[in-house]
Amino acid sequence: MGFTVAIIGRPNVGKSTLFNRLVGKRLALVDDLPGVTRDRREGAARLGDLSFTVIDTAGLDEAVRASLSARMQEQTKAAIAAADAVLFLIDARAGVLPADRTFADLVRKSGKPAIVVANKAESAVGEMGALEAYELGMGVPVVISAEHGEGMADLYDALRVALPDETNRPSVDIDEDPRDETRPIRIAVVGRPNSGKSTLINHLLGEERLLTGPEAGITRDAIAVELNWGGRRFRVHDTAGLRKRAKVDEKLEKLSVADALNAVRFAEVVVLLMDVEHPFEDQDLRIADLIEREGRAVVIAMNKWDLKEKTPGAIGKLRAEAGHWLPQLKGVPVIAVSGLTGEGLERLMQAVMQAHAIWNKRVPTAALNRWFEEAVSAHPPPAVSGRRLKLNYITQPKTRPPSFVVFCTRADALPEAYKRYLVNGLRENFDLPGTPVRITLREKINPYAGRKRVKR
Repeated sequence: MGFTVAIIGRPNVGKSTLFNRLVGKRLALVDDLPGVTRDRREGAARLGDLSFTVIDTAGLDEAVRASLSARMQEQTKAAIAAADAVLFLIDARAGVLPADRTFADLVRKSGKPAIVVANKAESAVGEMGALEAYELGMGVPVVISAEHGEGMADLYDALRVALPDETNRPSVDIDEDPRDETRPIRIAVVGRPNSGKSTLINHLLGEERLLTGPEAGITRDAIAVELNWGGRRFRVHDTAGLRKRAKVDEKLEKLSVADALNAVRFAEVVVLLMDVEHPFEDQDLRIADLIEREGRAVVIAMNKWDLKEKTPGAIGKLRAEAGHWLPQLKGVPVIAVSGLTGEGLERLMQAVMQAHAIWNKRVPTAALNRWFEEAVSAHPPPAVSGRRLKLNYITQPKTRPPSFVVFCTRADALPEAYKRYLVNGLRENFDLPGTPVRITLREKINPYAGRKRVKR
């Protein structure tokens, strides 16, 4: 299996759910009741192109010596000792609890490479709670939802960084050195059936590597091929065509769709291929929305351009349509291509590299807060119930995609329209077109909260 990873954390943070996700089977029992797992369980895990052994452990709690909990804790310590790296899970919805800090010390003392994983972060509450993981002093937390399979690509990258020798890839700090040209950019090509995905990739490769034809649904597995273009390395995944869920009824097709969605989750840039004769159909918009929710960089390629009558401003009109139908991806690049003739492929690959760079972009904190002060001053947030909302400052904790945290009062009262105003301002002022932009609101801790007033 190459290397071993232990999943640890206090009870009921989702260790067994993550274990099942990694091994691809329901090997471990999962329930809302804490303490279901007692023994440590091993399984053959797969994450992207990594194969390894994963160990599920009992929830760590501060146990009385000689009790069942204490013996479970000894099993967990043995798992840490046997592992090459540790995934330290916290519940993002609950934030960091005192027990988490206690066991973070245990992990640090082990000397093993450790990755803090903030699980159950599928909600806004979870996203805010995940930020507390920085307090543990164990590096940038990986934010996931093991139950929904979100954030697995970030976990993949974190394992590459934690175990560079075991994963046979140079160590890459995904936040500080995002443009390392020694590693391939992972691309998924997705779209409706028969939009020309395999034909396009064959032309990029310069050979008939993938089976093509007029029939829809030829591609079933997500096939990965290596590509060198302009001196840069790429790993390109061809995927099965994504139809509306109601029309997917065969078991094999369901597996093909699941494989395609998995390719999207592990991609860094997703090329959404549309048929230029029938662009922006409902299913195209659903796929684009999926890509945005997964937080991947996006490039829209309008295929079969060779069949379209060339009229002045045609591609400009398609870009305007993209802005209308996909406001959540404002400024997304739209490239006219022909997989059959090769027209526009150079522009497409340039757009992919640019989208990848934007997806990895970090904005200097000083410039970010200068813009923030001006934006709030020019358009203050509305008062709610007669009380003014105060926005204090903004920071960018992570990239891939660019993610920002606004510290404020009464976070739950800030209207969605104002968040969109901030997102659009970030896009325009810091050149972030097309990429998903995340904003999380966080209330500043009141140091006087809970204190009793002293009567004089």
